[in-house]
Amino acid sequence: MKKIYAIIAGVMLTATVFAQAPEKMSYQAVIRNASNNLTTNQAVGMQISILQGSATGTAVYVETQTPTTNANGLVSLEIGTGTVVSGDFTTIDWANDTYYIKTETDPTGGTSYTITGTTQLMSVPYALHAKTAESITGTVNYTETDPVFGASIANGITATDTANWNNHTVDTDTHIDSTGIAGLGYVAGGITTETDPVFGASIANGITATDTANWNNHTVDTDTHIDSTGIAGLGYVAGAHTDSTAIANMGFVASSGGTSGHYVGELFGGGIVYYVYDNGAHGLIASLDDLDGGSGVAWSGNTSVLIGATAQSFYDGASNTVAMVAQDATANKAGTLCNSYAGGGFTDWYLPASWELNLLYNSAYVISDKLANDGNGATQPLHPENVAPTYGRYWSSTENFSSFAWYYNFIYGTSTYGNKNNTCRVRATRAF
Repeated sequence: MKKIYAIIAGVMLTATVFAQAPEKMSYQAVIRNASNNLTTNQAVGMQISILQGSATGTAVYVETQTPTTNANGLVSLEIGTGTVVSGDFTTIDWANDTYYIKTETDPTGGTSYTITGTTQLMSVPYALHAKTAESITGTVNYTETDPVFGASIANGITATDTANWNNHTVDTDTHIDSTGIAGLGYVAGGITTETDPVFGASIANGITATDTANWNNHTVDTDTHIDSTGIAGLGYVAGAHTDSTAIANMGFVASSGGTSGHYVGELFGGGIVYYVYDNGAHGLIASLDDLDGGSGVAWSGNTSVLIGATAQSFYDGASNTVAMVAQDATANKAGTLCNSYAGGGFTDWYLPASWELNLLYNSAYVISDKLANDGNGATQPLHPENVAPTYGRYWSSTENFSSFAWYYNFIYGTSTYGNKNNTCRVRATRAF
C-alpha cells in the first residue's frame, strides 16, 4: 500500500552579507509519514523551482537535491547549490516581480516526486537584491515628483542661482552714504521719506526713535555655556535633564521609544499600534478585538465573481476593502465587518491587505501581551491556539482568483489563499 507523506516546510533567507552576497538561500522542511510520524535519517529526493509572478508562474530556475533528514525529520539545504536543471540563480531580478518557491519531494530518495508545495516569498531576498548596487556606474538621473517640493520656492532655484550665492562684496565702510541709500531704492538727502506701500503696511513702519535708542541696552554674556538661569530665561524648564513636561512645552509628543512619535504596542487611535515608520510619526493600528465573534466569517457573499485589480493590492487594504464592499455589501462578511466598524469613534477601519497582515503577525507577540495585560478584560489578544474551527487563520483583503482570496495563518506564520466561502477570523486595521 502506497504511503502518503506530509511535509511542513519553511524558507529562511540569509541576512548575513560578507564581501559579496552568497548566491544561495537556506531552506528547511520537516517530513512526516501518513501516521504523522517523523521520517528520520532517510535520504529524500527534492526538486526546487523558483516561480515568477504567481503560484503557477514561469519557472525561472530549477534544481534538484538529495538531502537526508535528521533525527527530528528535518532536512536542511541551500537553494542555489544543487544540480541545475534549468535557469541561472544568479540572474534572478528579485525586485522585478513576486516570486514563489515550489518544492517537489520523493520520500524514497528518487525522482518520483509525490509531494508538491508552493509558498510565496513574502519578502525580497535583500542580500541578493543589494548586489545590484555593485554594478551601478555613471550618473544617476532623478526627477523630483514630490508635489510639496514642486509647489515650493526651492523648486525654482537654478544652477545659475547657486553659482551666484557667494558672488557679493563685503562693505567695510563705517556708514552708508547717499549712493548706498540710492542703491537701496530710497531718495537720498537730508531727510529720507519712505513712500513704499509695502514698508508702510509692515511692522517695521512702527519702529520709533525710542525703540532704536534702546536696541543696544543689553549686556553681553561672556560665559562659555548657557546655565540654568539662561535656560529659564528662554522659557524652558531648567534642570539636569529635559523631562516629558519640557518636551511637551516644546511642542513635541514624548514617547517611551525615544522618538517623537508612536510605538508598537501603544494603545492609540481606537486600537493598538502594530507597525510604525518615520520615527513613529506614521503606522498601522489593529482593532482591540476580532470582529467575527471568534467563529470566523466568509470573505464575501458572492464567491464566483472576480473583482479584479482594485481588490488585489498586497499593501493597500483600504482600497481593497472599498472594492469588496462595492461588489458585495452582504452583512457579516469580512469586508463589510471592517467597513462598518467604528472602534474608538473612528470610521476609517478596513480589512488589511496581505502584507499589512504579515506586519501584524510579526508583532503578534507584543500585541497579544499588551492586550492581555492592559487591565481591560473586554479586549481580545491574538490567541491562535484557541480559535477552532478557524485554526488561527485571518482574512486579508487581497483577492487571488474569482473564488479565492489570501489569508494568513497565525499558527504557522504562512500566507496562502483559500476559497472565499471558508471561515477565517477578521481583525480591522486603520492607518495614521
